[in-house]
Amino acid sequence: MADESHSLAVLIDFENLAIGMERPSGKTASGRTSRAKASADVFDIKLVLERLVEKGKVIVKRAYADWGRFNQYREVMHDSGIQMMEIPERGKTGKNHADIQLCVDAMDLCYSKEHIDTFVIVSGDSDFTPLVSKLKENGKAVIGLGIKDSTSDLLASSCDEFIYYEDIVTGPAKPVVPVADIPRAKRPAMNLMIEAVQALQRENKDVMLASMVKDTMRRKQPQFSESSYGYRTFSDLLQDAERLGIITLRADQRSGTWVVAGFAEKR
Repeated sequence: MADESHSLAVLIDFENLAIGMERPSGKTASGRTSRAKASADVFDIKLVLERLVEKGKVIVKRAYADWGRFNQYREVMHDSGIQMMEIPERGKTGKNHADIQLCVDAMDLCYSKEHIDTFVIVSGDSDFTPLVSKLKENGKAVIGLGIKDSTSDLLASSCDEFIYYEDIVTGPAKPVVPVADIPRAKRPAMNLMIEAVQALQRENKDVMLASMVKDTMRRKQPQFSESSYGYRTFSDLLQDAERLGIITLRADQRSGTWVVAGFAEKR
């Protein structure tokens, strides 16, 4: 599903996530209850959006909560361009008001925005399972995202793909070259390139053409340009990355362009 042509609507059941971060994750060997410690019990929405950008272009971003209870998240939500849908506290409106509003909005987008082909339901609540089924009936792909210990197996299995937040926090394998070994002026470009390769590996791309790597970099950072870092072409950047021991390259026999084979092994 990693394709720049995909258009995503991201709908976040924020209260479910907040509860999931605080929920006990089981018993330790001593019998005491341990808590989920993903990202120090603070939900990092920026990590989530960075992961979803790998799936395509995010068109809609909405989060549902009684934001008076989550004031500490207001600034990061605003900075991330997320529309905060205000849902009064549950005692005044009924237990599932936020869930209902999310479902109504999802179906409205499904019918009114034909260019949106992928819905991301950020929640672990099994109540969203019928919504997932209805979106799929209408030809939409559905990605779920939630906290492992608070995600319903029924919801996870009903989605086309389910991403666990803890896996995003842990992150994929990294190159063996220390950051200190990369010239300071080149680090922003090389770090972005590394993130793009990791993203393509997460999507199980066996053949990573240079154009795919650059497209992924541009989705993550639209203002990226290799010329800003002194490279005449993107191929020059990739070849420099190989010289630095970050990646390994091979030539594609059909097109003659570079293919990123993966991260270089330790020398």
